[in-house]
Amino acid sequence: LQFNALNIYVCPSGEVAALAKSAVAFDPSASDLPAMAESPEQFRGQSRLPRFAEPLRYDLVLRPDLAACTFSGSASAAVAVSSPTRFLVLNAAELAVDRSSIRFQDWAPTEVAQFEEDEILVLGFDRELPLGEGVLAMDFTGTLNDQMRGFYRSKYEYNGEARNMAVTQFEAADARRCFPCWDEPAFKAKFKITLEVPAELVALSNMPVVKETVCGPLKTVYYEESPLMSTYLVAIVVGLFDYIESSTLEGTKVRVYTQVGKTSQGKFALDVGVKSLDLFKDYFATPYPLPKLDMIAIPDFAAGAMENYGLVTYRESALLYDEQLSSASNKQQVAITVAHELAHQWFGNLVTMEWWTHLWLNEGFASWVSYLAVESIFPEWNNWTQFLDETTSGLRLDALAESHPIEVDVNHASEIDAIFDSISYDKGASVIRMLQSYLGAERFQKALASYIKKYAYSNAKTEDLWAVLEEETGEPVKDLMTTWTKQQGYPVIYAKLNGQDLELEQAQFLSDGSSGPGMWIVPMTACCGSYDLNKKFLLKGKTDTMHIKDFAASQSGQNFWIKLNIDQNGFYRVKYDDELAAGLENAIKAKKLSLMDMIGIVEDSYALSVACKQTLTSLLRLLNAYRHESDYTVLSHVTSVCLSVNKISTDANPDLSSDIKQLLIKLLLLAAKRVGWDPKDGESHLDVMLRSLLLIALVKLGHDETIKEGIRRFHIFLEDRKTPLLPPDNRKAAYLAVMRTVSTSNRTGYDVLLKIYKETSEAQEKSRILGSLSSCPDKDIVVQALNLMLTDEVRNQDAFYVLGGISLEGREAAWAWLKDNWDHVVKTWPSSSLISDFVNSTVSPVRYTHLFPFEILRALPFI
Repeated sequence: LQFNALNIYVCPSGEVAALAKSAVAFDPSASDLPAMAESPEQFRGQSRLPRFAEPLRYDLVLRPDLAACTFSGSASAAVAVSSPTRFLVLNAAELAVDRSSIRFQDWAPTEVAQFEEDEILVLGFDRELPLGEGVLAMDFTGTLNDQMRGFYRSKYEYNGEARNMAVTQFEAADARRCFPCWDEPAFKAKFKITLEVPAELVALSNMPVVKETVCGPLKTVYYEESPLMSTYLVAIVVGLFDYIESSTLEGTKVRVYTQVGKTSQGKFALDVGVKSLDLFKDYFATPYPLPKLDMIAIPDFAAGAMENYGLVTYRESALLYDEQLSSASNKQQVAITVAHELAHQWFGNLVTMEWWTHLWLNEGFASWVSYLAVESIFPEWNNWTQFLDETTSGLRLDALAESHPIEVDVNHASEIDAIFDSISYDKGASVIRMLQSYLGAERFQKALASYIKKYAYSNAKTEDLWAVLEEETGEPVKDLMTTWTKQQGYPVIYAKLNGQDLELEQAQFLSDGSSGPGMWIVPMTACCGSYDLNKKFLLKGKTDTMHIKDFAASQSGQNFWIKLNIDQNGFYRVKYDDELAAGLENAIKAKKLSLMDMIGIVEDSYALSVACKQTLTSLLRLLNAYRHESDYTVLSHVTSVCLSVNKISTDANPDLSSDIKQLLIKLLLLAAKRVGWDPKDGESHLDVMLRSLLLIALVKLGHDETIKEGIRRFHIFLEDRKTPLLPPDNRKAAYLAVMRTVSTSNRTGYDVLLKIYKETSEAQEKSRILGSLSSCPDKDIVVQALNLMLTDEVRNQDAFYVLGGISLEGREAAWAWLKDNWDHVVKTWPSSSLISDFVNSTVSPVRYTHLFPFEILRALPFI
């Protein structure tokens, strides 16, 4: 599953606390409740379902009514009773269960209790249930909701007519909103699904169709029985679709389903999907487990995508790519998302985490291996260097005192959504990369293949993976990795040169400048003056000393530099003393460092500045060393740092913020002039992305020349939507430029962009516009853009685009708007990941006035 990363910020007056809902604490051992309970009440408030009865197979019939937005169904489950009990306890939420229909074998329950707050259904019988297998059956009805979870409706148009499709989204714990079930990952079972739907519609599920029968306006579709799988992976989609198809080298049929008339936009994803399946089959040394794979674009979808077994669902912008209308960054995101979801078919679906505490086994590995796949398919994209975007995201969130370990206790289903964040995804992926680097790529791959084989069609915990890796490699994997997964945070390594020794000391890094108690076993790497001279070792204690006499014997003067954490393989930061920092600055100017190391140095320097571990002066001096850089992967991080410094300076010292802006503009201008506004014949994918990156940054920094040129090209675009003067990659910069000139008294630009938004049917173009409307400096226009989210013009799934574009000038007004509309927001966007977007985007960041001595900036020679 792909979510937007959860971040945490400090908001004005500490008001965010008033909006937060306290989590209910549950006893994690309560799932061991005795089978011979006396009353249904005894099952309330438990962290997990009891295990005295488990499902083996489900036979599920569903009848969605797309006009009434309701559904009815019947479910029968083969259940294995393993301990004496007179109760069956399973999950059900927002369902009306027909109590008269409930039978276990031939027995009707004497007690039926549905506890909505616990989302459980407790069935009590007048006798002890026989040990062994029995069948539980019941009928039920529900609503096709509009909240993008459970069994829900999504809106689309066909021949100008508004229609509904029926879609499922069950991760993390929403299968229970579609049918009564044991809705936990460890309760794997087989599923045989039957759908009764309008005859003209396409009906898809996890498995291929066995047969169809038509009776008047309805058809009944029967699907093959699935292999063992968890409930959150069950999937159903019903609507009008076209498709295109291809096959893997082993003959597995792969299809991409789109709205009618859009199949050409699915070709790129289809190609990536087929190649990814072939690659993962070889990498994991295990064939793709199912007879088919469908990928489908859904108009209303809360996440980026969902890895349902054999039927992967995506929001349209994450699956569809149009050569004429999509940008290079859209193309890259489609590739990464497709590879991520298909990696889950092995890591997550075939082998599933035992409980949500081990979510990172799913998401961290899928994130990591998706980059491996895309690097293989598109080596020219330099994808492993771009992986540092993930590492940076994880490092920034994990530097907060409010962070959490990779493995976090989950005591109730209501807590699960909160861990779909940068810790599970980005830190998880990054520590996997660190472990692979430590063990070696070949040994790591062989061990993973053994792990997949051992736990196929079963469940695993983090410790199970460590055990296999230790057995296969002979390395102390558990001791090493436990320090990274069971405690929050990460270290900063202080490096100090003392004669012929390099003195190292670790401390937990926190962005507020304090130091936590954490201690890690750190896989250290170091090189001196050349990547040919390198060392590897484990830093096991708080301090250590590395003797460099022989290591650095041939290096002196400006040629002398030492780089720790080679290629940023480790999940930690490094603080160098002044001598070492100066040597690295010279190495950057002399182009002696790898792209990854250049990224790591600037990101570490920024983080250390925010934490008051070094001055802003030193950060800006370092940034100046990148003035002649031309690589996208490096400049994407330099640009991000520049924009962050601009935000901080605006808050900390508005009087000097204009000087800071001019400095930052100068840092980026040379590269921007090189790529210009106009595409060049034969330019690389990364240069196309670089142009967009720099133009957007210069507009945000207020560069007059770039803003004027963006507006000029926008007016040409209005006359000719196919003009080569404003290709899709450059439109966001032009849209932002237009919005910089909009005000309450001159709102033409806003109105014109809104008109384009309403006219286009392309999801990626809509997202570009939504992300621009709230970037206006006029607070009233920002509020108007936010109010747009509350109308039918904006799909609920797209709210975060508007939120992500809020201007610096509009933040306080946006925060006031959020407080005024909080009740509506919570009701409309119940998912915690979506609510976090509202809070993150509208609160003001921490006031940094105390951090940087701005008075010394004017002394810098490059201002």
